[in-house]
Amino acid sequence: MVFIRHAFKNTVLFLFVLFISCGSNTKKLAIASTDLLTASVSAIDSADKASLETAVTPPKTIVVGANQTATYVPLLENKKVAIVGNQTSVIFRTASKNTATPYVHLVDSLLARGVAIQKVFAPEHGFRGKADAAELVADGRDTKTGLPIISLYGKNKKPSAQSLAGIDLVIFDIQDVGVRFYTYISTLHYVMQICAQLDIPMLILDRPNPNGHYVDGPTLDLQYTSFVGVHPIPLVHGMTIGEYAQMVNGQGWLGNGLKCKITVIPVQNYTHTTAYSLPIRPSPNLPNDKAINLYPSLGFLEGTTLNAGRGTELQFQIFGSPTLPKEQYDFSYTPQANFGAKHPKHKGILCHGVDLRNTPLQNGINLQWLIDAYHNSNDKAHFFKTKSFTIHAGSPKLQQQIIQKYTFREIRKTWLADLEKFKKIRAQYLLYD
Repeated sequence: MVFIRHAFKNTVLFLFVLFISCGSNTKKLAIASTDLLTASVSAIDSADKASLETAVTPPKTIVVGANQTATYVPLLENKKVAIVGNQTSVIFRTASKNTATPYVHLVDSLLARGVAIQKVFAPEHGFRGKADAAELVADGRDTKTGLPIISLYGKNKKPSAQSLAGIDLVIFDIQDVGVRFYTYISTLHYVMQICAQLDIPMLILDRPNPNGHYVDGPTLDLQYTSFVGVHPIPLVHGMTIGEYAQMVNGQGWLGNGLKCKITVIPVQNYTHTTAYSLPIRPSPNLPNDKAINLYPSLGFLEGTTLNAGRGTELQFQIFGSPTLPKEQYDFSYTPQANFGAKHPKHKGILCHGVDLRNTPLQNGINLQWLIDAYHNSNDKAHFFKTKSFTIHAGSPKLQQQIIQKYTFREIRKTWLADLEKFKKIRAQYLLYD
């Protein structure tokens, strides 16, 4: 394991009676590039501030791993490089009136610097992030650079040895949202595994986890391993990609005693309680901060007859179904095909449900919406798509508990022992406070 280390001072500011501190982890170093600026972190909606103050500190300007070019570009000299990336793999530019876009893609930037990029591996949703969830992502060529693009979503979720022939180093740079069934960490696992097998080192350019301020949810039972759940972790793991890669190595999850040689370029000015607003949507149906915050709670709905806003412009901010009684669910909408949802659930059919746009920031998983919807549904017999719900939940247990009328509080109690066990393991691999 290689780390770039640095220590820098904490800044403490008192504002009224609120104590705010923001510091960098003294365990690591990340030297900022002199010609590039940091990602901007937007302010949080005032409606959310009350709940947020108990969980996360106010937003600060941070420096993502990709922006620290002075640190990692020298590591790429005279190497043939492959990149695992998508539309979020960017370097942020200095703000300027003459700047057409606030960022440049990592691939474009490194090519301009003379780095010998050979190919790109694309995760779910593709290299440019335009494919639907679960839609086959085909191999092809990037129209801008001409580089070959190899899909890691579809038939082949793991790079082949042939596809990595002649590659000296693999860069992994993808913005994650910290949820087990969000498949980018599954892609990370398979890339680490093949790199370990072939003795190819990996460079991980770390980015903040917008749901990194808590750990919650049911833990995956390995009997129900799938691409939406590879490791025995809670639904919300509270780790960045760099931290998670360390855990995959340290816990032996690559199998057969394999360890991947990884170098992590950590985020500067980031802690797990630092609020971070994603400047680029990480996938088509997570359009904003609200959707990303609600995703851990509403992602379960993918395994039910409920529509979680797909086919609208309010993905993972509303939910509904034709089987929910309009007397109790007075919000309504009609899903239609759109960007990111060519065939949404209940397309063209009026759905009754709930508008969650004005809910406070969630500091844990909220199952109450799902529980209420099941018990109020006019078609309980078909409410759960059992196979899909099981792999999203990580076991059949949650569906059984809801059907048996467990309360949310009673359900969460059954998670606690596993959560405490995971937190102790997680603590060994954290790069940030």
